[in-house]
Amino acid sequence: MSTIRTSELLQTIRHGLIVSCQPKAPLNRPDYVADLARTMVEEGACALRIEGAERIEAVRLAVDAPILGIIKRQVPGFDCYITATAAAVDAAIDAGADLVALDGRDLARPDGSSLEDLVQRCHARGVGVMADISTLAEGLHATRCRVDLVASTLSGYTPASRPGPGPDLDLIAELVAATSVPVVAEGRLHTPEDVRAAFERGAHAVVVGSAITEPRFAIARFLSGLPLASSLDA
Repeated sequence: MSTIRTSELLQTIRHGLIVSCQPKAPLNRPDYVADLARTMVEEGACALRIEGAERIEAVRLAVDAPILGIIKRQVPGFDCYITATAAAVDAAIDAGADLVALDGRDLARPDGSSLEDLVQRCHARGVGVMADISTLAEGLHATRCRVDLVASTLSGYTPASRPGPGPDLDLIAELVAATSVPVVAEGRLHTPEDVRAAFERGAHAVVVGSAITEPRFAIARFLSGLPLASSLDA
């Protein structure tokens, strides 16, 4: 069962912008991520998606805003790597996460846990769960496991999902129509127009990451607009 605290958090993020602060090295230091997260909240972010126990802990000390915590660990032989074990769930919660994002697919996990096991573990500790999925079928499986939100995070990154440069707006609409839990649009939202389109499809909230917090993404976009040397010499 979702706790009252989780219900309040879901209202807090409703129609809001969650910023994913996951810059790559060398900017993934806890102190930098905490400063980045504080800036995002000051500028209007309703919540933050933070990876890694040390970074979650640093951000928790820096802001009062809700933290959607994840622990990413690649284990050979397992495709499931987003908060995929009981130890990862505990690490995220112990560090200060208010919500935990789990890989919502029906996959084997390194410690033998099922998705339902991990959802129950979070709920037992009074913490809500968001399921990162890539297809409607995966979203329905996650809702049967009693998650509190489903998010399109993995769409475009799994063999079963739709490829494309932009967000999977069709998946958002499908999830909204087929499920009773709030749907979060996440993954490849690069512009304000993408955000508006996601809300028009019924999204409860949106998550934007690289387009805001990853300098490499920003510089690549601008570099793509530079004239080719051959055109300058012509």
